[in-house]
Order: sequence, then C-alpha cells, then structure tokens
Amino acid sequence: MRGHLIADIDPLHWKEPKLPVELDPATYGLTIWDLDRAFLTGGVAGTHRMALGELLHVLRDAYCRTIGVEYMHIQNTEEQRWMQSHFEGVQFDLSKDEKQRLLERLNAAEAFEKFLATKYVGTKRFGIEGAESAVPILDEILSHAANAGLDSAVVGMAHRGRLNILANVMGKSLDSIFGEFEGYVDPEAVQGSGDVKYHLGSSGHHVSPTGASIKIELAANPSHLETVDPLVLGMVRARQDQIDPPGSFPALPILIHGDAAFAGQGIVAECLGMSDINGYRVGGTIHLIINNQIGFTTSPQFARSSLYCSDVAKTVQAPIFHVNGDDPEACVRVARLAWEYRQRFHKDVIIDMVCYRRHGHNEGDDPSYTQPLMYKAIAEKRSVRKLYVETLVGRGDMSLDEAEQALKDFQLKLQVALDDTRAHAPVVVKVAKPPKPEGVLAHVNTGAPRSLLDAVFAQLTNYPADFTVHPKLGRQFELRSKLYNDEGQVEWATAELLAYGTLVSEGVAVRLAGEDSRRGTFSQRHSALVDNNTEKVWIPLAELPNAEKFWVYDSLLSEYAALGFEYGYAHANPEALVLWEAQFGDFVNGAQIIIDQYLVAAEDKWGQHNALVMLLPHGYEGQGPEHSSARIERFLTSCAEDNIQVVNATTAAQYFHVLRRQMLREIRKPLVIFTPKGPLRMKEVRSSISELESGTSFQEVLDDPFVIDPSSVKRVVFCSGKVVWDAFNERNKRQAPVAVVRVEQLYPFPIEQMMEVLQRYPNAHEVVWLQEEPVNMGAWTFVEHRFWRVKEQGYDLRCVARVESGSPATGSKTVHDQELADLMDETFEGF
Repeated sequence: MRGHLIADIDPLHWKEPKLPVELDPATYGLTIWDLDRAFLTGGVAGTHRMALGELLHVLRDAYCRTIGVEYMHIQNTEEQRWMQSHFEGVQFDLSKDEKQRLLERLNAAEAFEKFLATKYVGTKRFGIEGAESAVPILDEILSHAANAGLDSAVVGMAHRGRLNILANVMGKSLDSIFGEFEGYVDPEAVQGSGDVKYHLGSSGHHVSPTGASIKIELAANPSHLETVDPLVLGMVRARQDQIDPPGSFPALPILIHGDAAFAGQGIVAECLGMSDINGYRVGGTIHLIINNQIGFTTSPQFARSSLYCSDVAKTVQAPIFHVNGDDPEACVRVARLAWEYRQRFHKDVIIDMVCYRRHGHNEGDDPSYTQPLMYKAIAEKRSVRKLYVETLVGRGDMSLDEAEQALKDFQLKLQVALDDTRAHAPVVVKVAKPPKPEGVLAHVNTGAPRSLLDAVFAQLTNYPADFTVHPKLGRQFELRSKLYNDEGQVEWATAELLAYGTLVSEGVAVRLAGEDSRRGTFSQRHSALVDNNTEKVWIPLAELPNAEKFWVYDSLLSEYAALGFEYGYAHANPEALVLWEAQFGDFVNGAQIIIDQYLVAAEDKWGQHNALVMLLPHGYEGQGPEHSSARIERFLTSCAEDNIQVVNATTAAQYFHVLRRQMLREIRKPLVIFTPKGPLRMKEVRSSISELESGTSFQEVLDDPFVIDPSSVKRVVFCSGKVVWDAFNERNKRQAPVAVVRVEQLYPFPIEQMMEVLQRYPNAHEVVWLQEEPVNMGAWTFVEHRFWRVKEQGYDLRCVARVESGSPATGSKTVHDQELADLMDETFEGF
C-alpha cells in the first residue's frame, strides 16, 4: 500500500512526490497497450476481474487524491478489509444541507480569527488560520457522537486554534471570549493567579444538525505540549466507569495535536501504549493532528526521523488518514470514517490533517527568518474558505452571493457580541489576594465500626473453595489472621486494605494503580490473588457485598502518562478515592511535569480541586541513590495556599486514617504520602484494632509515647518518617532524657500541635530537627523558617542531617551505616 506517497495531501505542494517504483506499471512490464486487458484484482472494489485502465483509475481515486490512507500495518484482517471497503470504488458526496453546514463552519472559523486580528491587533491568540478545516472535522465527529447518544466527549489540545474551537465547536459564548480579550476580571471567578486565556478549560454542549446534543469538556492545560493527553484519557475512563453497562465506552476522547509535538513528545507514545491495557482502555481515542508542517521555527526534517509525524501510532496498529486541509469535504469524509472505525473496533485512529500556519508561532512572530520560501508560498495562498466557495460556486451548489451573505451574517454576529460585551463592561475592581492558608483543618472522625472492620478483614482472607493460594501467601494470611484475631493488631498492609474495604462498604469507589501495585513492590499488599494452579485472579475487596467498586491495576512501566491518567480520573470523579503508586518514590521525577503543572498548581491556575493520592515509597536503607528518596524537598517547595497535603506516616493506624480522611472530609486536595519500605514489617509499625475504630482519627503530630516523666526531658527531637525508629532505639540504648516527636503531616504544617507538645516538656531547652536526608534535601529547608516561634520562645534550635550532597544517598551500605551512626551521635550528643 503506497498510494499515500503520491497522494495530493500537501496544500502547499512543498515537495513534488516521487513515484515509487512499486506504483509504476512499467515495473511489472505493463504498457499503455495493456490498459484494456482484464486482470484478476483480488477483490478490489468488490470485483475479481477488471481492465487495467479501470483498475488504475479505481486505485488512484481510492488512495492517491486528497486522502492518503495507511492501514496495511494493521495485522487484523477484518480491520484491513473494512478499510479497503470504505475506500475502493466508493463515491463520497455530501448533501446540500451538509455542504451548507460545512461552509458555515468554515465561515465561523475564518471570520472569528480575522475579527480578533482586527479588533485586538498584535494580541496573542494562536490562531487556526491555515487549519480551518479542523473545525468541520470536529463538528462532524461530535455530531455523530451526539446522534449516537454518547454521554459526553472530552477534548484535549494545545494552544493552536483553542479559542476558535471553544467558540465554534463547544459553544463558549463570544461575550465571554471577548471579555477575556478586554481584560475584564470577575473577582468572584478568579482563583489564585489564574492563567492565560488559551490555557483555560471549558465545558459546553455540541448540537448536531438533527438537534441531538452531547456534553463536551475541554481540559485545561499548560504550555507543556501533549501533557494533557493522559489526563483526558483518565477523565474519560472515570466517566465510563460510572456509566452502565461497563465496556460500552459511552464517553469519547478526542486529542488534538501539533505535528512536531506528536512526533517529538514521548508522552504520546506512552498514551498510545496504554490504549489497549485493561486498566486504561477507553474504547478508542480519535487523534487529530493539525499538521502545519512546522514546529515553532523547526522544519520537519529536523523535528523527526520518520516520514510522517504520525508514524509512532503504527506501534498500536492504528489506521492513519492523511488528508489535505484545503479539501474540507475530504476532511469531513475522514472524520466520518474515523468515527465509524472507533465505534466498530474501539481502537485509536489518527487523522493527519496536512495544512499550514498562516502566521508565525504567535501573531507577533515573524516566521520568514527561518522559513522564507514556505512563507512566500503561504502569503500567496487563498484561504480554505475561499477555495471551498470557489468549488461550491463552480459546481453550481450555491451562488457567490449566497456564500458571501453567510459570511457577512457571521461577521455581524461577532460585532454585535463585541458591542454588547463593551456596553456591559464590569466595574473595575482590584481582585482580592488569595486567602491565607487555613492551616491544619479540624479532625474528622475517620474510624470505622468494629463490626465493619471485622467483616472487611474476613473478606481479605476469603477466597473460593476451588482457589489455590500460593503456599507462601497462605502462610502470610495465617499470620495476618493470628495477629488480627488473637493479638488484636494490624500491620501496615492490612490497615491499608481495611481502609479501602471500609470505604467501598460506605459507598466510596476506590481505584489504585501503579507499577506492581496489585502485589506491592515489597510483596506486602496482595490485593489481587493469583491461583497457583490456573493463574485465575481473585480480588477479595472487589467481592464485598453491597459495596462500591474496588479496582486495582498494575500499570504500564510509566510514571508520566500513568500519573497523568490517574490525575484526570480523580478530576472527573471527585467522589472516588484514586491512588497512584510509584514502584519506588525515586522514580516519581519521571512525572515531574504532571506534579508541577497540575498537582500543585491546578487549583491556583484554574480553580480545580483534585483528591488524587500519591503513594511514594521513601526511606534510607543503604540501597543507593536510586532507591532511597522520593524527594520530599521538591514537594514541600511547591507547598503554598493549602494546595496539597504532604504526609509521612509511621504507623498502620495513621495510614488507615489518612486514607479515609481523604474522602470523609469535604475538601478535595491532592495528598502525597511517603510510604515505608523496610518498616512495613516492623512490629513497631503495627497498631491495635482499637486505634482504627469509631471515634479515632489521624494525628498530625505524635508525641513520644514512652516518656513517663515529661519534666525529666532536656531535649525534644522532631522528626518525620522512618528515622524515628532509629532515634527511638538510640534514645533507649543511651537512656537519654530526650523526647522523640513525630511530625506525621508536613503540610499543612502543624506548628500549633508542635508547640503544644513542646509545652509538655517544661525543662527542655533544646530542639532538634532530625532527618535522614542530606541537609539540602528532606524537610529542613521547608520547616526551618516555620520554626520561628520555637526560636522566639528561646529554644536552641539545630538540624541534624546528612551532609550536603548532589546525590540523595550513598551507594555503599558500609558508608550508609556510618552516616546513620553519625546522625545518632549528633542527635544525642552529650547523653
């Protein structure tokens, strides 16, 4: 299949395609004298014999006009034949009404950009000029989705053409858009710092020509290209999981890309890679590449190594439609085909709309510095709308007067909207500063009734009679049962599963995903059991009677897309507990863009609340610089305005409570939990069942439970996480008059609770912040200036930490042990 190589898909005709030898009849010894000879066709156009001349005509019409299609890389024969049947010998025609609507969409797209260019000269808007056919493509897809009764669609895209699509596809009011250009500020609508208008999200409805309507959401996104892709997929999956019957894929994801970004950003490959994985499947995404044949100032030959920007999609055997953006009817045709393919096969499909960018990267940029010849050609081109009007008039489909009147009507609509916006300009006000952080919120009762705890625990070790548990796991379950039933205690993993089980029993859906999360990186969780003989999977919490859904998935080997997906899922379903777990906390920096642009900033920029939980294994255990640190300092540096919660819990009960607190209180904030590794099985981490029962709750600060006489304490050591157990052991060994206090929540910072603890020790005049991380990492740089009240009251304050380092940890176990000994010596110096 080589027709796409000579298809007329480039509106600039930038490079004349060379005829591949495979497409030259002479390669096969054929001449003009053979044109009337009949040949076996193998089923081309539904026939088995055809004259050579007719055969060539059919194939050229099918594959070499303004659509070039690639589908022979698809290994499924049914899909190949479906594609073949929709191209070979098929005549595509639009009705008069469809042509009228297509022209209306082009009128709207072109007039909108020209109007903004005239009224707001030089203002950035990242216009769609040159790619106006994207609007009728989206109109066609969404109209079919509405007619089919789909629940909703979620769109993700970058800045190019965003305002146009908001206005002309999603139905965002022109008054609202013009108000943003006028700089009007609604103090009631502004949250935090806000964002530029071409990053904002929106929701609306798209109405088809038949009057059917579909809800649409355009996801807010930053300038980091393609970052929004996994969020859209997560949002769609969340909606689909809430709609019965499961597997019907009633929500439609549409991703709009640039050519350079689709080829260059690895997140695209990650999202394609998750498209057919059980925990991430959304029934097919329609991808529209606005291929303007340039990336800012970079030409395609410098932006990718492949022939097409869409080639990465071949990894998942997605069909690819290359279409000339100057042929809007061909664009509508591929939009219809993409929709039909998605609905039939529930797989991703690609539309590569080859077009151009009439201006520079933005309206103030001059592209002729780097692409002078391209922009000379673009300057001479008539717009897509003008070309289509000429086609319609030339075919006799409508008169020139009719076409021009339709454009004037829309231009008048724009002017009326602008006049109305300016006539109702709001009173200029100074937007209030964001409120100061509230600090630690009041306790929420996160305990559960003992009867519920018992019922959930019984389910954890309950499996079908014909299910064969792995022998080692069976022994672990016996120990869990003995600990729970005989000793009245739970260890870390049991407390976690009890939190999930009690929540789903109370009507809260739970979704946990991450690398190896079903078993747990450290073989601690075992939330999904695998039959030792058949490998059949049994998920105990998913079988709780009269409970909400419990999902647990092993993710693909990804942090970036995987975290983005869960963030999007949590955004779309704020009533579900959604957790993403890193294999080791060290690897979370592979998803740093999601953290920086969404997790810590989305509320400030876009007013979005999100309750995503991140589980990051953290702790210095001599395992080297790649298996020690989840970079606590990076999260704390981004803490402001109560934007996130940061927790470093040390007991099973605390972990149980903080997980339940996330859903049982009204606010929705992201929660970052630094979870243990080695301490998972420590006896000291265990909690009594009574600590989980009704009336109990999460404690931001845990005072030293072993101090009998507070007046004897001379020094108070505050610390967070695993190092507390080292400190307890060292204190007990030395019999030092030191209290070791655990700061379980690092943000919002619990200074009031810490001061209350200090007041319990009237003879303590020294305060130490102890951490196992280097002094330039960990929590110290964050907590130091929050300790001003400690200094103000006359305490001697110092930090004990590893020495400054560019690497989080040593790779030598011997050096690690020596560093830990030094930490203990310095902490308990003088005792």
